[in-house]
Amino acid sequence: MSALKNYALALAEEYAQNTGRVLPALPDDPHQLWALIGSLNAVRVPAEAGEELLALEEAAFTEYEPMLPPLAGLADASAAEGDYAGMYLWRGDITRLQVDGIVNAANSNLLGCFIPQHRCIDNAIHRAAGVGLRAECAREVAQRPMPEPTGSVMVTGAHRLPSRYVLHTVGPIIAGEVAEADRQALASCYRSCLRAAIEWGMRSVALCCISTGEFRFPQDEAAHCAVETIREELDAARAARQSVPAVVFNVFTERDEQLYTELLGLSQF
Repeated sequence: MSALKNYALALAEEYAQNTGRVLPALPDDPHQLWALIGSLNAVRVPAEAGEELLALEEAAFTEYEPMLPPLAGLADASAAEGDYAGMYLWRGDITRLQVDGIVNAANSNLLGCFIPQHRCIDNAIHRAAGVGLRAECAREVAQRPMPEPTGSVMVTGAHRLPSRYVLHTVGPIIAGEVAEADRQALASCYRSCLRAAIEWGMRSVALCCISTGEFRFPQDEAAHCAVETIREELDAARAARQSVPAVVFNVFTERDEQLYTELLGLSQF
């Protein structure tokens, strides 16, 4: 039996014990097994995993690694110059970036997305990090007043991600017109993340497009807010003689790539 199937079976048995629901026969296809593992991870309670489960997870992740997109780093990103020096643009899956920290656009419970196969970055990051990330988030949440306020940040380890840290931040949710309070809240997300990256000594940090997906912040306004907030924060940190990280704006859609290309003064593609 493959390592993927062994791990999926362990998660399925755990799921059955917790819910009383028994899954049908597991597939043999590695991609279907990987998707199933992601779904079972999404619905898993935020409990510590034993050594046996973690060993199965490690073997499964190692087996599937060659089937994932290649890892990327700063050398693969486009570097800005002038007023935006120290900033980079990269389009792709943030869970494949080898940087010190990546930003997760989280919800206010800070425990990840519990909807299987949901197409949000919170789900993607927890799936790629493995079961240990939710368990650590639960430990951290137990020490914090909840729900998490918009614009703040919580830093955890990255577990099975190629980065070292995950910076979880809760962006504003847009229900109608964007208000000034929403703009300030989004700026606070980026400000908090960069300040945390500096405080934790990170040499590089990747920022996702906070609130532009499920939270419906307009992409153009969000991109402008992100770039200008980070520029101001980097200028202030340098003036205070602080060591600042390289900042990667990680985008996933062509529209966001166009917006950040223009804002950072990069060559048009």
